Amino acid sequence: MDDSDQLIRISALQHYAYCPRQFALIHVEQVWAENYFTAQGNLLHERVDGGEPEQRGNVRYERGVSVKSERLRLTGKLDLLEIEGKPPTHYFPVEYKRGKPKIEDWDKIQLCAQALCLEEMRNITIDEGAMWYWKVRKREPVLIDDALRSVTLAAIEGAHNVLASGITPPPIEKKKRCKACSLVDLCEPGTFRHDRSNTYIKELFAASTISDSNES
Repeated sequence: MDDSDQLIRISALQHYAYCPRQFALIHVEQVWAENYFTAQGNLLHERVDGGEPEQRGNVRYERGVSVKSERLRLTGKLDLLEIEGKPPTHYFPVEYKRGKPKIEDWDKIQLCAQALCLEEMRNITIDEGAMWYWKVRKREPVLIDDALRSVTLAAIEGAHNVLASGITPPPIEKKKRCKACSLVDLCEPGTFRHDRSNTYIKELFAASTISDSNES
């Protein structure tokens, strides 16, 4: 399969939004490491995705729903899809996470990408979904608005570009979020904070330019 045709898993978009280097380490270099957070997250999704479909009144609850977008080159699975009406008149995706609500859009991007796939597959429009967080044990509504769609499409494009290039972005200065990353020991973001090799090259180039100028 050509890189331009490669499908990205929707769950990988959360990796890219969280940290492009993390995304590349996992999906380009095929590096992975478990920690407490990833193990707990996997257990939560196993429980959620393993549930059977059920009907409550006018709403059908489907779990582990596979989705795909040919246009965006995405594929993945929804934790929960609520379908209201017969015939269906309203679709409501729900994504489960082990942590707590975040200020950043990392998790919302994953939910929005699910909605985009559903819209393409079923020729519908989805205006809202929800995140369910383990730590707070409740849903957080998410508007699938133009702003979130724009951020999500940018993440999709960025992720495809990284895969197509095959290049892992360099480490950035160590941030608070690095502590929760299972790849922090492999990534070693702090190692490069005191690496002055880049500065040395720039200084060397500048000195060479000055020397050439003086000779002329």
